[in-house]
Amino acid sequence: MSSNQVVLLACLAVAAVLLFGLVNMMRGGSANLSQKLMRLRVLLQFVAIVVIMGVVWWRSA
Repeated sequence: MSSNQVVLLACLAVAAVLLFGLVNMMRGGSANLSQKLMRLRVLLQFVAIVVIMGVVWWRSA
């Protein structure tokens, strides 16, 4: 798996959780689920930033 694919996968994971959370909120779903999805999105955003910074560092070395 190339570094571009890893970055893409991390970004798609964030987008998927964001969209799932929006759909849950628009349908009037569980507030507890919305909170869990928000926390998961923040965690995945952190992971995506770490992955992107790691790829940038690895390519500059």
